[in-house]
Amino acid sequence: MAASKEKHAKQSCVIPGGFTVLCLKFKSDSPTHHQLIVKEHRVRAEKSTQRPLNRTLFVLNIPPYCSQNVLKELFSRFGPVQSVELCEKPGASESTEPKLSKYFTPAEKEGFKVGYVVFKNASSVTAAASHPHDEPLIVCTEERPVRTGVQKWIHQYTHSFIPPDQLQEAVDSFMNDYDKRKEEEEERQKREAEEQAEDEEGWIKVTKGAKGAKARPHSEAANQRTLQKESKKKRRKELLNFYSWQHKNTQKQHIAELRKKFEEDKQKIALLRAQRKFRPY
Repeated sequence: MAASKEKHAKQSCVIPGGFTVLCLKFKSDSPTHHQLIVKEHRVRAEKSTQRPLNRTLFVLNIPPYCSQNVLKELFSRFGPVQSVELCEKPGASESTEPKLSKYFTPAEKEGFKVGYVVFKNASSVTAAASHPHDEPLIVCTEERPVRTGVQKWIHQYTHSFIPPDQLQEAVDSFMNDYDKRKEEEEERQKREAEEQAEDEEGWIKVTKGAKGAKARPHSEAANQRTLQKESKKKRRKELLNFYSWQHKNTQKQHIAELRKKFEEDKQKIALLRAQRKFRPY
């Protein structure tokens, strides 16, 4: 009977939804405990290398005093930890855009968070999900003390002052990366412009640009041809000589064109006669 009770006490606490409850204590002699809700992260729609399938553990209800380093130390008992990610709420992983320096990022909000713990081995996820509920995870020990309260605020205040040399180094590094990305973007735009340039017959090779890239304007000749086509199409749709004033205007224009052509022909004939005139001296 005693053996069955001991076996029952060593079982993990599984709740609806496939989540496992882990007991968390700040110190070993703390009278109260906290509960972490964990589950294997399986979101196939999320194609991210930062959260690989079968090796990522989804953690809920993380208290404010648990930082990334603290979580890494806590879950390292189940196996080697590759990375730890803390977020304010569940969602897709962060984009691959260049990250700013820690000196220019906004301060993180204090409060309960969710986390993604990536292990190096898939067996570590199973071990964490099957951990007995009556064996609490200890946050603060003599080997790894965790600051809280006034000590934490003092530590944050003393480390809030940035040395000028480190700040200058971070600014230079960011500007170098920015200039490099700018040059790569200009080279890409120049290469696409050359590919889309008109050939001798006026054809333009249209290629698909990068995702999210802005559409580039056509050449001047292509724009002129487009405008001419639009104007011809518009003229075809107009009703000609429908009203009496349109008919009169058309006649006037026709007479003016005939007069102009008559004057041009007279000048051509006079020029031809002058060229054929005999000049003996």
